[in-house]
Amino acid sequence: MSDVIEAAVKALNEKMSDGFDGVAKFSIQGEGDIIIDSEGARAGDDEAEVTLTADAETFQAIMEGDINPTSAFMTGKLTIDGDMGMAMKLGSVLT
Repeated sequence: MSDVIEAAVKALNEKMSDGFDGVAKFSIQGEGDIIIDSEGARAGDDEAEVTLTADAETFQAIMEGDINPTSAFMTGKLTIDGDMGMAMKLGSVLT
């Protein structure tokens, strides 16, 4: 597992202490994938209701609150494949 994925899993678990009602995947280009579900965040490439894809820099900016997930999507820095409602719900958990 890459250092980026390891740090991202830790940060996501700190933000989402109660887990997430659904299954989402963050795909960090060049690094790997993270699954987020009711058990929290972990490295993995399982099936998900929604997949959010971004480069490591954009993902880190979202996690640090420097960029809003909606803004990242609107500017093309974040792509979403799947259930848009689930993506919005995840975005609200991250901010």
